[in-house]
Amino acid sequence: MELVDYEEYVVDNGFAEPEKVEFYSVWVRRFLRLRLSERLSNVDKIRQFRESLDVDENLNEWRRNQGQQAIEIYLNMYLESVEGGKIKGDNPTVAKIIDETRTALRLKHYAYRTEQTYTEWIKRYLRYCDENQYAYKESGSVKVYLSYLATNRKVAASTQNQAFNSLLFLFRNVFETDLDDIKGTVRARAKKNLPVVLSVDEVKSVFKQVSGTKRMILELVYGTGLRVSELARLRVLNLDFDNGMLIVKDGKGEKDRAVRLPRKLTDLLQEHLVKVKEMHDNDLKLGYGEVYLPHALARKYPSAAKEWKWQYVFPSGNLAVDPRNGKVRRHHILDVTVQRIMRKAVNAAGIPKRATVHSLRHSFATHLLMNGVNIRDIQELLGHKHVETTMIYTHVLRELSTTPESPLDLLDWD
Repeated sequence: MELVDYEEYVVDNGFAEPEKVEFYSVWVRRFLRLRLSERLSNVDKIRQFRESLDVDENLNEWRRNQGQQAIEIYLNMYLESVEGGKIKGDNPTVAKIIDETRTALRLKHYAYRTEQTYTEWIKRYLRYCDENQYAYKESGSVKVYLSYLATNRKVAASTQNQAFNSLLFLFRNVFETDLDDIKGTVRARAKKNLPVVLSVDEVKSVFKQVSGTKRMILELVYGTGLRVSELARLRVLNLDFDNGMLIVKDGKGEKDRAVRLPRKLTDLLQEHLVKVKEMHDNDLKLGYGEVYLPHALARKYPSAAKEWKWQYVFPSGNLAVDPRNGKVRRHHILDVTVQRIMRKAVNAAGIPKRATVHSLRHSFATHLLMNGVNIRDIQELLGHKHVETTMIYTHVLRELSTTPESPLDLLDWD
């Protein structure tokens, strides 16, 4: 069975390196050989496939995880993308709506990844309306579709919210109308999970598994509480060495904030920037050296895109064509690259937790709280809009410090 298109999709979206993508196809072939009922939801299919991997004693944990990831991409993303592509080719109306959506997103300076996410959800919605003969401009159709995602597709609450935000943008900015009251929509059940927090010793153990720039990246996340997307998009002008500050521009919610730059990383970052400057100078000599500029800066200051201060602190190792305008630029490192560094370090450290890069942000907040930092100060450092979001770390701290002693340990042994 040929899975060339699937392999291209995996590589193009940064889920796997080209030399490793063939393993993802192997997992898909293994999944298809199970011949699971088509009446099963994707969640159940993935669960049954994972169960088949868990009973295979020849597989270690990282291979089981890779297999599960391959099937999640195949079912939840690749197949949807293929079906969405067919609609675009068959239905001029859909193609027109998607083009108008892209234009609106770019006028409002949405991130390219957000553009991809929104247009994919809009394609799925339009296809659903077409298959079920619903009027796609009616709010009632949105209500039915969101309920379908929760009841039939059994998506997570965050996924349903992502679909809702995509359709809300469509109605407001393309259809130029607002969604009417959609109360009564079946809501996907939100899991109330405590964040994965590493202990101080576990953080040290993770850092010991990496070196050089990779270690500095993980230490910077832990030392400042940055989101992985904020770290990847750091620019040279965001580092204020004189005042020992790191400025986060246009963070989540388009908010700016300042955090203290760890003294331990000051010299390392300055040495790193010397190397990045050499790379930038070489790009300029070759006629390149531009980076993407936010908002209208590119129009207002045409030469700013090549200035040193606007370059990314952690640039990609390769030049690439910007899919929005065809320009050759050096982009920042991908979020998935940082996640891969963390995943390998956690596995090498032998830590039995589902720790991601975001776990370092959780650990940053929890460890500050343990050291007596005020919850409001932590809210500002994390860039949370509401203090209720930050309060989850008080629950973590309570779990760590006030969990009652086991009754087994209280027995009076003879």
